[in-house]
Amino acid sequence: MRSESSNTPDAGGECGDSPRPAPPAEIVARDLAAGQHGVVARSQLIGAGISSATIDRWLGRGRLRTLHAGVYLLGPVAGPRAREMAAVLACGKGAVVSHWSAGAIWGLSAPRPPSDPVDVTVIRRDRRRAGVRVHRVRSLPADDVAAAEDVPVTSAARTLLDLAGAADVRETERALERYLTLQLDTPSALRAMLRLSPPRRGAARLSELLDGGPPALTRSEAEERFLHLVRRGRLPVPATNVMAAGYEVDFLWRKHGFVVEIDGHAFHATRRAFESDRRRDAVLAAAGFHVVRVTWRQITDEPEALLVRLGRALLQVERRAT
Repeated sequence: MRSESSNTPDAGGECGDSPRPAPPAEIVARDLAAGQHGVVARSQLIGAGISSATIDRWLGRGRLRTLHAGVYLLGPVAGPRAREMAAVLACGKGAVVSHWSAGAIWGLSAPRPPSDPVDVTVIRRDRRRAGVRVHRVRSLPADDVAAAEDVPVTSAARTLLDLAGAADVRETERALERYLTLQLDTPSALRAMLRLSPPRRGAARLSELLDGGPPALTRSEAEERFLHLVRRGRLPVPATNVMAAGYEVDFLWRKHGFVVEIDGHAFHATRRAFESDRRRDAVLAAAGFHVVRVTWRQITDEPEALLVRLGRALLQVERRAT
């Protein structure tokens, strides 16, 4: 079988000859990969009638590149969700992307760094794989499974619930607001889901957030006002909602190692939230970040005083760095 592309003329042809069509096996493989971000499993190829000898020949010629045992990238270019698709195929039938990885797909959490493993939920025991973080459950109801960006993934509601059980209070609050802002569901529908669902880790935290009442500002509104304040004061503009020391932080001046976190929801008055925030601050500090907390009331009622304090803090951090 030829390994050249379908546009390569036959070696015995002349300049004006028509290109030789791609062999049927290559067309089948290409069609399979096209709907899976360029990723195919060996079992899929064999199931489509492609022999093991052909697969091994393609591997030897570099047409297939191994991502996991029995899972390959077809061609040189990976699709935007190739890592997630490869992890699902590697974990076998019934596996779905979940937790942080699903949160990024649904827009509930920030994209994870490429070095982070892909979160996958399975309903059977599974061996460890490099680059995959496996979450095993006894069952996964059909309503908890969906497809997003052509990847099998936990539903938006199940993803939110999984994040609430794995994330800290701040990240859960942010995920919930994004969930509601994207109109993936309503607060009343979420409450109904939590009442009807079996007890799950994270359900109590979500219920408390939903029952806490709306804050004076949503997190996105507070962040927008804060950024406007920073620009008005002609301070360096920070990155927003990015990863630092394993956490998604509200604002990061990476050059200065300076983090600002926005507090404001009534839920942050609870002891659990207090402990979570302090643990988060300790991890960031140990990684070399200086953390400042800002309340939503300061943004709305004391913007000028807040701007002065922020400018001074940035200057002090910069002086210490030099």
